[in-house]
Formats: sequence, structure tokens, C-alpha cells
Amino acid sequence: MTRATATAIGFIAVLLWALLALFTAGSAPVPPFLLNALTFAIGGAVGVIWVLARGRIAVLRGIPWRIYAFGTAGLFGYHALYFSALRLAPPAEAGLIAYLWPLLIVLLSGLLPGERLRAGHIVGALISFVGAALIVLRNGASFDASATPGLILAGFCALTWSTYSVVSRRLGSTPTEVVAVFCVFTAILSVPAHVIFETTVWPETTFGWLSVLALGLGPVGLAFYVWDIGVKQGDIQVLGVASYAAPLLSTMVLIAAGFAEPSPILLGAACLITFGAGVAALASRIASVRSRTE
Repeated sequence: MTRATATAIGFIAVLLWALLALFTAGSAPVPPFLLNALTFAIGGAVGVIWVLARGRIAVLRGIPWRIYAFGTAGLFGYHALYFSALRLAPPAEAGLIAYLWPLLIVLLSGLLPGERLRAGHIVGALISFVGAALIVLRNGASFDASATPGLILAGFCALTWSTYSVVSRRLGSTPTEVVAVFCVFTAILSVPAHVIFETTVWPETTFGWLSVLALGLGPVGLAFYVWDIGVKQGDIQVLGVASYAAPLLSTMVLIAAGFAEPSPILLGAACLITFGAGVAALASRIASVRSRTE
């Protein structure tokens, strides 16, 4: 598989995450940890079926327990922090801080062996971040001291997912099949969290159940498998910047579904996000050409 192909596969995760807000809204009033348990159970089951169908179950036996612990901590930790942050702070501010993870991926990836962080990557990431900020804060924002704990958790949320993604690059020899185990363990861990912190509330409509199923199959299922391929074999810096397309695409989906109103800000955000991704991609392209000619 070429680097470009792996990057394109990884971007499928961004497209799927653009549906996260829509299906999460549709799954109401299911509480966060119960939703976590249901959707990761679906995503894990799909992965297990995929592994069995390919006759690859044997590859899971030789994986060190540290890898399983790392992956489970990444998936469960990110979602636990994210849901908690949105409970303790306004969604706009918490969402913006949590969405620092693409920028952190671009910056942290420069520490990886064989990778080099260039000015174009930093400039592109910052431009795209401004575009993402326009979307997240399109209705305005005001900070409150009482929201500080939630904002801090949102920061840890961004750090958790960016670290998970970058460290996954170091585990390039680990087969993507292990993600199925990560999902299953995350679902299992979500059950006691739900029992301790939440009251059980099931979807009230057919659309609610379909939303839960869609989440498990897509944004909380397939997305993690293709993202694993992208960060391990693709251009992780371009993927990090391209991830800023998620809030833009999510907003467009919500508008199309009637959950949000169109705004002139979207045009500006689209231009900034696209331009930023282009700058980062150009930096990677130039670096690739130079490495071949040296």
C-alpha cells in the first residue's frame, strides 16, 4: 500500500466523524457512557467478524498486553474526557479546545523517527485551526470561571487523542485487527462507568435505535480501523491538518438535516480549512520531492 493510498483511507475516518454530531443528536436521550457501551460494542463486533472472516484471529494472540492497554486507554480515555468536558463546560468552548488534537498531531508528529516538521505544516495547521474555530464559535462564546474544570478536561481530551494517533504511528508493525479488541474492551469499560454515573435511558424511537446502530458502524466503528491504517502508513501530518474538515463537514450535515442554519461564516471557514490543508500537503509534497533528489 502506498503512502498516498493509506492517507486517503485515513481520511475516510474524517468523513465518518462528520456524521458523529448528527447521529449523536438522533440517539438522544441515551446517556454518554451507555451510548459509548452500545456503539463500541457494535464497532467491536463488526471488527471481530471482519477478523474471523479473514482468518486473522491468530495475529491477535501474539500482541503484547501493553498494546491492548494502550489502545483501550486511547479510545475509552478520549471519549470519557470528551463527554465529561461537555458536561462541565459550554459545548462551544469545550469543543474548540478538544479540537486542538489535529494541530497537536501535526506538531507532535515532528518527533517521530523519519518525520520532519516543516514550516508549511505549522502554518497550514494554524490556518485550518482558525477555520475550525470559526465554525465552533460561530454563535459566539463567553468564558466563565465555573467552566474551567471542563475546559481543562477538554485540553486533556485533545492531548489524549493526538498522543494516541502519534504513538500509533510508532506501532506501525501492529496489525489493524487489534482495533477490534480496543473497541470491545472500551465497550466493557463503559458499562461500569454507566452503572456508577448514569441512569439507564434507552432510545425512544426507531430513528434513535438506527442512530445508535449508525454510530457503531461508522463514526465509532469503521472510522477507527481506517484511521489506524492512515496514521500508521500514510502522511500523518497531512491527516492531522485534513482532520479540521470534520467540524466543517459536520456543520454542513447538520444544516442539510435541518439541525443548523447556514451562515456566511461557513464560506470563510471552508476557504481557511481547505487552504490550510493545501499548505500542509504542499509542504509534504516538497519534502518528498527533495528526499528523492538528494
